[in-house]
Amino acid sequence: MRRLRSTTLVTIILTFSLILLGAWVRATNSGLSCPDWPTCYGYWLPLPSDIPVDAGYYYYQVMLEWVHRLIAGVLVGPLVFVVAFFCWRTRAMAGELPIYGMVLVILLLVQVSLGAITVFDQNSPWSVAVHKANALVLFAVLWMIFERTTDQRVQLPARSLKLHASFGWILLLGAIAAAAVMSKSGASLACSSPFLCNDSFLPDFDDPYETMHMTHRLLAFSTLFVLALLGIRVRQTSQLRGLDRMIGLLLIIQIVLGMLTVYYELPLWLALLHQANGILLFAKVSWLVARILQGCVPEASHRPSAKTSALPASSTP
Repeated sequence: MRRLRSTTLVTIILTFSLILLGAWVRATNSGLSCPDWPTCYGYWLPLPSDIPVDAGYYYYQVMLEWVHRLIAGVLVGPLVFVVAFFCWRTRAMAGELPIYGMVLVILLLVQVSLGAITVFDQNSPWSVAVHKANALVLFAVLWMIFERTTDQRVQLPARSLKLHASFGWILLLGAIAAAAVMSKSGASLACSSPFLCNDSFLPDFDDPYETMHMTHRLLAFSTLFVLALLGIRVRQTSQLRGLDRMIGLLLIIQIVLGMLTVYYELPLWLALLHQANGILLFAKVSWLVARILQGCVPEASHRPSAKTSALPASSTP
């Protein structure tokens, strides 16, 4: 179990870095800087002399995409299989861990396929969004495994908290996927005002760019509302109190960064900061949801009655 916990933590850190690097690739329009797959211009390690003059990309863009593939294929991919193997080894102690490991491998295989599809489909908005969403789901499953390896069990009296936390997580995933579609479609500045959409509360529904932009905003503010209520519900639990405060801070920062990105007309550094904070927010929410799902059990079921506790062990049915 200790090996599983440490390996999962390393995989979480590398996966976080990989998703952030993918955001950097997308923000610099470097997704097609390697037009073939799995090689890059027919080479496993392309040199500057291997890049055609008319490729239309700088060498640093090629290296961004190449390093992204390298981390995915050489580090994260093998580590996912190692995590799945350790999950299977712990089947006698935690029956659900082998299932998590199997889901993790399936998500990895889907992710590899989606990576190839995004290249062959010329980085279409839908393929990029699905590729990123699947990576985030894989990331969340890693958090579920990590949390299951801890000996701490959070006792929460309300099972409805599971539904609330899961719904907030799904909303956040949808907001991030909608942001990927908006970015790849060129709709990031379709609504020029941080608060309105071109001097209107509603977008022009005949304009697909305005519609995409406002869909992302609607999901973002809905996520803010749902997660804020979730934070109020869990703040009374000492084992979760630090997480809900951090999530609240990251939510506020994310909304502010989103507004500034529109106000300053999408500077690269601000767009990257916005995406980095969004991935960190998703990590924290995934951790909170994992803790709730793993330990959200009515307290009454954990408290033996005085009569039961007085019985000798041999008399227990």
